[in-house]
Formats: sequence, C-alpha cells, structure tokens
Amino acid sequence: MNEHSDIPVLDVDPYAPENLADPYPMHTLMRDTGPVVRLKAYPTVVVCARHQEIHAVFNNAQTFISGAGVGLANFNTEEPFRPKSLILEADAPLHTATRAILSRVMSPKTVMQIRADFAAEAERVLDQALERNQANGSIDWMAEVANPFPLKVFADSIGIAAQGRENLLLYGDMVFNSMGPRNEVFEKSVERVIPVTQWIMQQCDRANLRPGGFGDQIWQAAEAGEITMEQAPMLVRSLLSAGLDTTINSLGNAIYALAHHPEEYAKLHADPSLARQAFEEALRWESTVQTFFRTANTDCEIAGIPIQAQTKVLCMLASANRDPRKWPNADTYDIARKPVGHTAFGTGIHGCVGQAIARLEGELILTALAKRVKRIEFAGPHSRRLNNTLRAFDTLPVRLVAA
Repeated sequence: MNEHSDIPVLDVDPYAPENLADPYPMHTLMRDTGPVVRLKAYPTVVVCARHQEIHAVFNNAQTFISGAGVGLANFNTEEPFRPKSLILEADAPLHTATRAILSRVMSPKTVMQIRADFAAEAERVLDQALERNQANGSIDWMAEVANPFPLKVFADSIGIAAQGRENLLLYGDMVFNSMGPRNEVFEKSVERVIPVTQWIMQQCDRANLRPGGFGDQIWQAAEAGEITMEQAPMLVRSLLSAGLDTTINSLGNAIYALAHHPEEYAKLHADPSLARQAFEEALRWESTVQTFFRTANTDCEIAGIPIQAQTKVLCMLASANRDPRKWPNADTYDIARKPVGHTAFGTGIHGCVGQAIARLEGELILTALAKRVKRIEFAGPHSRRLNNTLRAFDTLPVRLVAA
C-alpha cells in the first residue's frame, strides 16, 4: 500500500510560512512530480495536486470520506479538539439530512428573494468606500468593503445580532486554521478566539436568532424532527464559520486580481455585465480555499496508485485550479475565460452549499464597482493573513479612480 509503493516523496511543507504566503511554485513542483506525491514532513499523508485526480477524489464520497475530518487530523483515530461540522465533516446519512436542510434554506428561490437587498447594500458600501477614498486618497479594501459587506448581508440573512459580528472573523479564522497542523498560525488563532467563544455559541441559540432567518429555519427543521435539537445550534455554527471567511477573502482576492490586471478591469468597467464571470475567474486564479483533505475509507487507488485505508488525502484545490492540464494559460487571469469545473467551491456531494450566495455577493460588489470606478490601483504594500487553509489578505490598500 502507500507506505511501500513507489510514490515520489517531496521535502516541502505546505504549511511553512513561505508556502502559505506564495504557494504557486510548490503547486507546480507537486503537479510536475506526479499524480500522487508524499511529503517528508507528513509521512501518513498523500497529496493530489492535479485537477483530474482531485476531481476524482471529491466525486467519490464513499471511498474518500469527509467524516474523518477535512483537515490533517484523522477523526477516526484521534479525538477532535472541537465538535465536528455537521455539514463539512459528515458523511451519509447525517450529511444527507443536514445538506437537505441547508439546500432548502439557501435555495435558488431564496437567492432571488435576497438579491435586491444585497444589491442595495453593495451599492451603499461602495459609495461609502468611494467617499473615504476621495477624502484620504485610498482605502483598505479589506476593512472598507470585503469585511463589512458579508458581515452585514450574510449575517443579517442568518439572523444574528448586529453587535459583535467582528467576532465571527476570529472564529472562522480559527476553524480554517484547525484544518492544518498545530503550528504557530493555528495556536495564535486559538488564542484570539478564546475570549469570544461564548459569544459565538450564544448566537446559535434559538432565542438570539431573528425569526425567519436562515438560523431560525434550521431550528424549525429541528422542531420538525429532521435533525435533533442538539444538532440545530451546531448546524447554525457551521453556517457561520463556513459562509463568511470564504466570501470575504474571495472579495479580497478578486480585487487583487483586477488591480493586478488593469487591462482585465478595463473590460469589466466597459461592460459591468461581466462581473459574475470576472468573479468566477478570480475564484479559479486566486482560490480562497487552498486545500481540503479526504480520508480513504478502504484500500483503494488514485491514478492507479495503491492507497491504504485511513490514509489522509491532501487535495490542493488551488493547484488544481491552475493545472495546465485542465486550463490553457492556467496562470493567466482572463475574465473572458469560462472556468467551468474549477474546484474553488469543491465538487461532488460536498460542494459548498452556499456557493450561490457567495457568487451573488461577488457579482454585486464587482457590478457596483465597475459602474463607479474607472481604474483600480495599488496604493501601497498589502499584507497577507497566513491561514492553514485560506488564501487571505489582512490589508489591501487600493486607490479607486472614479468614473
């Protein structure tokens, strides 16, 4: 099996600070080495970095399970340090039940109903950002747009209180860090979230959720017997942790892509109807979710290579999205591209259940931006927020040249 087979071994650590800051040379090395590689630093893990193999793993949920954790730890052999997500870290039949609830709560009909309110808020946030940009000469895109917009519209949709929502960012950062090793990045995120843990848990209680919001609808499903009353707050918590950080950082990565490619932004400014496509290509080119794990549920094969049961399989989603075997000119950001099949939201039965709402938020922000701003310029050095799973900015100073 995998510990005895001829799988190439690389002396690279995906969680080293330099690789978290700039993963692309490492991705190229992994893809070029083979369809499956091993890592000296994590000998019980195999890695897939090519699109074909990752697509195959993610679309075989019986062989490559999520219930043992989508991070480095194997919850079949070690105790989770926190309760498992009922959607992200669950297999059938539990996953079937919880996903059915969330799919109903965040249905296409729901997306249509919230679109007008989301659009109005996108325009308000952009107008305020432009006022600050005019007054100060630049803005921090993360602080002025990428953070406040989802914290307003998505948290409103869930139905949590307005006060203290910034705590959700600390919680999401910790959750996604927990999917890697217990390194310094993870330990610091745990320290930051400890003081607000009680507040996070309180927001998931029925009494603290607005009637009719996503959170309240989850509790209604518990009352109807679709899940237990104990599972309801855990599912609300999963929604809070998965639905904010990913969208916030996708908005940051999209603006980075457009500012880095002024000729592509010029196309968007000339035709704001390209906003959805520009956001989709940004998801491919600068994927927010860099990695997720699966666990081999039985002895199996990947690309004809034997893999032993209980082996953790590290899927390099961002690498798949720049795999030249799948994408022509894969390292080029091109809003004319239609990147059907990218893995930024995963794929298969565990594909992100809230991706329609994330896409809506990205489209509306880029539409409002394209109508108001002629050019985006970097206004100073940006800073990365290193995370074991996410590609994230801490600050992103930009200058918005009004149309």
